[in-house]
Amino acid sequence: MSNQTVTMNVPSKQAGYAQSMAIIGILFFVFGFVTWLNGTLIQFFQIVCELNVSQALLVTMAFYMAYFFLSIPSSMILNKTGFKNGMALGLLIIAIGSLVFIPAANARSFGMFLTGLFIQGAGLSLLQTASNPYASIIGPKESAAKRISILGICNKSAGALAPLILSSIVLKGAEKLEADIKAAVDAAQKNALLDSLASRVIGPYVAIAIVLTILAFLLKRSSLPEIDTNTEDESTAAATTGKTSVFQFPQLVLGVLCIFVYVGVEVMAGDVIGQYGKSLGMSVDDTKYFTTFTLVAMLVGYVIGIATIPKYLSGKKGLQISAILGVLFTTAAYFTTGFSAVTFIALLGLANALMWPAIFPMAIDGLGRFTKIGSALLIMGIAGGGVIPQIYSGMFDQHSMFSFLYSASIDFRHAFLYCMVPCYIYILFYALVGDKIGK
Repeated sequence: MSNQTVTMNVPSKQAGYAQSMAIIGILFFVFGFVTWLNGTLIQFFQIVCELNVSQALLVTMAFYMAYFFLSIPSSMILNKTGFKNGMALGLLIIAIGSLVFIPAANARSFGMFLTGLFIQGAGLSLLQTASNPYASIIGPKESAAKRISILGICNKSAGALAPLILSSIVLKGAEKLEADIKAAVDAAQKNALLDSLASRVIGPYVAIAIVLTILAFLLKRSSLPEIDTNTEDESTAAATTGKTSVFQFPQLVLGVLCIFVYVGVEVMAGDVIGQYGKSLGMSVDDTKYFTTFTLVAMLVGYVIGIATIPKYLSGKKGLQISAILGVLFTTAAYFTTGFSAVTFIALLGLANALMWPAIFPMAIDGLGRFTKIGSALLIMGIAGGGVIPQIYSGMFDQHSMFSFLYSASIDFRHAFLYCMVPCYIYILFYALVGDKIGK
């Protein structure tokens, strides 16, 4: 579907466009806030549920694998409900997942927490399957990366705030509390401390559920225009003539893998940075804020994107530069220690910022009537955020589900390097030639 065709289906007045962008911006803020709570939860569950590194990283596995299993069903739901109603439904599903944290905290059950996270991921899958193509095609193709960068500021601003807010509540005085738990000789005393800590998570997630329910109601009643992804202009119709499957678009198939590895490195930079700092000997009171450092770096990247795309840089060129920076910062983190290493990992946020805004429009360009299913496949690629951290932990933790892949254990610094650099190299390949294959 061309961007000209879609734009005719939305209000032509600037006010209508601005209102649509504002609504989508709120949605990007929502799923940014919910998503980037995971970095804090990893450290929180590691204490509350007494987990090793690989078990704690199941937080990202449960959350992001929901995208893999539910993105195609999300596309089918959107065909029935339309974009606006689908987004509202997604908000309600996230709210339900948040409420699961109440019985999970009361039972101090890691399995129930993971269930709540999976439900949240399911709601976000529906929300993202609708909102990302909407943002890509609501305006001119040339400024799609810039539009998504603007929305990315909403997303990552929420992401920077989320760990600060949640950490100040659930991990307040965490270092002393962790020491008290380890020092407790009486099982009843230890359980009382753990139960008290677990209960801290209830209030924030009840508040999240209430806010999301209100937003779903307001979105349902909003004037957000529907878009028609089944209508094609002449040039797009010609490009899709004879195509019977979305898998006949190589730039999309390669783009799905690109999203997979991109989300993997983004989660590693944002959610694993705290665990990386702990492995370097830093305290929980310090590491609980490290995710925010990464998100602030991403915000800087989005601002750069808005200022330079498409005036000075194309989204494609921005993706090439970003991939190269990813390799450089990862290598620098490996060759440094302490806060210098953590700083380079946080700077990966800068390298990652322009990747999603570039990859998504490049992958769905010219899909026409296959746009919804193509978008769903790209959202499935978000599962990389769950798989790659497990591959990382499997290199040095024998408890990981991926530990069988490695005959000898290596340290976490080598594991980080070996996971990240190949991902960035593939992203560079896609930015250079991958999106052209088949066109």
